[in-house]
Amino acid sequence: MNTEAKDKSGLKLLMVIGTAWLFDAADVALLSFIMPLLKKEWTLTDSQIGLVSSITTVGMMIGALLFGYLADKFGKKNIIIVTLLIFSISNLVLALTMDLPQFLIVRFITGIGLGGELPVASTIIADAFSGHKRSRMLILVDSFWAIGWILASLMAFLFMPLYGWRPTVIITSLMALYTLVIRRHLPEQTNTKNTKLNLKVALGQIFSPEYRRATICLSILWFVIMFAYYGMFLWLPSVLIKRGFSVVHSFGYTLLMSVAQLPGYFLAAYLMGKLSRKRVLEIYLIGTIIGAFLFGTAQTVFMVVFSSCLLSFFTLGAWGIMIALTPTQYPIEVRGVGIGFTQSIGRIGATIGPYLIGFSLGMNLSIATIFFYFVIALVIGILVLIFGMVDNDQKDSSKVATD
Repeated sequence: MNTEAKDKSGLKLLMVIGTAWLFDAADVALLSFIMPLLKKEWTLTDSQIGLVSSITTVGMMIGALLFGYLADKFGKKNIIIVTLLIFSISNLVLALTMDLPQFLIVRFITGIGLGGELPVASTIIADAFSGHKRSRMLILVDSFWAIGWILASLMAFLFMPLYGWRPTVIITSLMALYTLVIRRHLPEQTNTKNTKLNLKVALGQIFSPEYRRATICLSILWFVIMFAYYGMFLWLPSVLIKRGFSVVHSFGYTLLMSVAQLPGYFLAAYLMGKLSRKRVLEIYLIGTIIGAFLFGTAQTVFMVVFSSCLLSFFTLGAWGIMIALTPTQYPIEVRGVGIGFTQSIGRIGATIGPYLIGFSLGMNLSIATIFFYFVIALVIGILVLIFGMVDNDQKDSSKVATD
C-alpha cells in the first residue's frame, strides 16, 4: 500500500473510532449538566448526587476489565459493537426512569458499556499503528473527547432548557445506529480472536515479572488522573454555583472550558517524538496541579475562567498521553486485558473523587481544602511516573499496512 493510501486508511480509522469516543464523552459531560436538575427534581442531597456520578464509574470499572478481556478473546470489532449497543439502549431506558434508584441502576449498566468501549477502541488504534505515529494517533483519537464535551454543551444550553433532560439523553441513544458504520468500516484485523484465552492466565501475564512494574505504575497513574478528572470536572458547575459565580450558567463559559481541551491534546500529540512520553506527562501533571491550585484559591471571575481553562488544557492532555502510553506496555495478545485492568483500577479513583467532593461539600469544607486533595494525588502520580514508570514502547507483531 502506498503512502497516500496508508494515510487515508489511517485517517478513516481515526474518524470511525473518534466518533464513537465523541458520543461517550457527550454522555459523561451531559451527566454533569443533568446532576443539578436531578437534585432539584428529586430533592437530592450533595451525597446522593455524588452517588449518581460514582455509580456510573463503578459500571465503567467492571466494563473496562470485562470487555478488554472479551475483545482479546472474541475480536475487538465484535466487542466494540456490543459495548456501543449496551450504552445506547440503556440511555434510551434512562429517559424512562422516575426516581433515584431506577436512575442509579440504569446508569450502572450504561457505565458498563462506556467503560468497555474506551479500552477496546484505544486497543484498535494501538494495534493499527506503531512508534511515534501510534502515540500521536492515540492522543488524537482521545481529542474527540473534547468535541463530545462541546456537543454536550450545545445540547445542554440550546436543547435541554426547551425539552428537558430526558429527550436530551435520548439523543445519545442514537449511537446504536452508529454501530452499523462501525460494522462496515472497521478493518477485519480488529476481529482477530484468541478463543483459548483465559482471564486468569491473561491477568497472570500482565502481572508476570516482565509486565508487573508497568501494570502497577499504570494502575496508580490511571487512579490519580481519573480521581482528579472526575472529581473536579463533574462537580465544577456545582462548586462554582456554591461560590456565587453566576458565570457558570453562561454558554460562553462552558464552551470555553470545552474548547480549551483541544489545544492540550494537540500540543501533546505534537510533542510525541520530540520529548519522551514520560517527560510530556510530567509537564501535564504539573500543569494540572497549578490549575487545581489556582482554581481552589480563585477569587475573581477572570481567575475562575483562567484556572478552569488551565485545568481543561492539562488534565485532558494528561489523559490523552496515558491513552498513548498504556497500550504500548503490553503485547498484542493481552493488550485489551492490560488496558482494561489498569483503567478499571483508575475507575476506582473516578468513583471516589466525585463522592468525596459531595461528602466534603456536605461537611461545609472550603473549596481550597477540597482541591488540595487533588494536588496531593497528583504529586503522588508524578513521583510514581518519575521513579517507577519505565516507558517500554513494545515493538510487537501488531504492525499492519497503516504503519
